Amino acid sequence: MQRITIAPGYEISRVIRGGWQLAGGHGAVDEDMAIDDMVAFADAGITTFDCADIYTGVEDLIGRFRLRYRDLRGQAALDRLHVHTKFVPDLGVLRTITKAYVENVIDTSRKRLNLDRLDLVQFHWWDYEMPAWLDTLGWLKELQAEDRIDKISGTNFDSDHVDAIIDAGIPFTSLQLQYSLLDRRPEKQMVTLAKRHDFALFCYGTVAGGFLSDRWLGKPEPEHPLENRSLTKYKLIIDDLGGWELFQALLSALRKIADRHSTDIATIASAAMLRKPGVSAVIVGARNREHLGANLAIASVELSAADLAEIDAALVGSAELEGDVYTLERDRAGRHGSIMKYNLNKGE
Repeated sequence: MQRITIAPGYEISRVIRGGWQLAGGHGAVDEDMAIDDMVAFADAGITTFDCADIYTGVEDLIGRFRLRYRDLRGQAALDRLHVHTKFVPDLGVLRTITKAYVENVIDTSRKRLNLDRLDLVQFHWWDYEMPAWLDTLGWLKELQAEDRIDKISGTNFDSDHVDAIIDAGIPFTSLQLQYSLLDRRPEKQMVTLAKRHDFALFCYGTVAGGFLSDRWLGKPEPEHPLENRSLTKYKLIIDDLGGWELFQALLSALRKIADRHSTDIATIASAAMLRKPGVSAVIVGARNREHLGANLAIASVELSAADLAEIDAALVGSAELEGDVYTLERDRAGRHGSIMKYNLNKGE
């Protein structure tokens, strides 16, 4: 597994194990099996784990895994692990958010994860019209000074607001953002901004909730309702990009490339993103270790210039998605924003 240093003394695996699918929305979770799976990922070299305060039960699971891994492999092995969590205050508290609220959520995450100091906190803010987002980052910086947080990062901020964060003197290590062969909004401004200010980009959605996989090659266009909110979300992206026919052309191109590399479409889709300028890591959602081999291959597949040209050719004629990073999703009355859940800490 390739590794990369994103800050002095802070090295991560270039494939990050995502935790969303362990939050219960994708079926029942066997906690002991989930911990065994995490051990397998860490042993294989995927030593960075992503979670969030809003992923029900996942921080607790990772906290138990950390203790188990220390018992199995020792402190030195545990020290190679990094856990990236998120701080996502509910939409309903943004108007009245206080430092005490921030402290409570951060301390709860520390307790769940069995960490005195959180490795990396990715901050998300639902509504820019609620002006306390920069104050909240200032409180996170104070908690960093108190050694309760190591690295401060963001999730789904657009370019103008990342610029403002950095101008305000907030130490900004990385940005987690939706970035895939289907969603190239970060290439408008964010990739250049990341290079200028030297922060890392972590991509989620690289397989578009499972659409960018062999499962959908040659299949008829699905009708609503789809089986989960993730597929609903990424089907909207496919529609905006150019529709099902264009999407099938992309899948066909990816299948040919996958054949040459003896792998699958999902691996190629993620590997292509790992080779994009500014991308430090891709986040793969995994309920278990069933696809661990394919997840490992993401970092080792050597895509040629011809491979990448074939992908670009398949996307000729595609539309440019509107706005900057997460702009569509912030419109709560729009097609993309109306399916989001805004108060997950309250169990929405």
